[in-house]
Amino acid sequence: MDNSGTEVFYIVLLGFVLMLLMGSFMVTMVIVHRQKQLQNQQKLAAVRAEYEKTIINAEKEIRENTLTNVGRELHDNIGQLLSLAKMNLASSKPEKVSEGKSMLNQIIKEVRTLSKSLNLDWVESITLENFIQNELEKLESAGFCKTVFDKNGEEVQLDKDKKIILIRTIQECLNNAIKHANPQAISFHMATNKDQFVIYMRDDGVGFDTSEDSSGSGMYNLKNRMTAIGGVFEIESEPGNGTEIKLSLPISNP
Repeated sequence: MDNSGTEVFYIVLLGFVLMLLMGSFMVTMVIVHRQKQLQNQQKLAAVRAEYEKTIINAEKEIRENTLTNVGRELHDNIGQLLSLAKMNLASSKPEKVSEGKSMLNQIIKEVRTLSKSLNLDWVESITLENFIQNELEKLESAGFCKTVFDKNGEEVQLDKDKKIILIRTIQECLNNAIKHANPQAISFHMATNKDQFVIYMRDDGVGFDTSEDSSGSGMYNLKNRMTAIGGVFEIESEPGNGTEIKLSLPISNP
């Protein structure tokens, strides 16, 4: 009986110990799971905060760029038109007065166009294709260099935030080419397939060694912006052989 009682005691004790171990294991697993959940939530919050910061910075830069263009247009274009309109309206000749009135109508249209550009709502109404073509037309009109644009496939529909990032990235790439590349020609090619939407930008300028560390943060910012919207920024360049930039975004298939 004593042996049987001892065996029962040990069996009960062993079962109790196993229950404690199992309970401790389950509690530990719950704690670890909650910690992982908290870490994931913190990571998601950090990613979201960085994304929103990227959007805000891009919007700010686009507005600053727009203000610069508006100032230039007011000075070079509208200012000149106003001077001519004033001269014509002060004339005693009816045909000159009529021409002055026609110029005033043109000035009103120009001012309305500029006022619309100050509001970023234009981003939703313009396609990337039209935006790129408008930017290239500006370069051609200024006599900066020759430009070429072509596309393969239909442009994908992007939400406003992603489009803002792409527009600002394209602007910055063009600004870099204008400031540093001294190109004779700049070309853009847009391509869409079942998996990706891609924009290629190529210039035949002086090029540079991509293996050398840049003193600025331009390339770093461009890569980070594309990463923020799930895209990729790639650049290839050699001294004397121009530069090619590839901006790619995955296409979400329903």
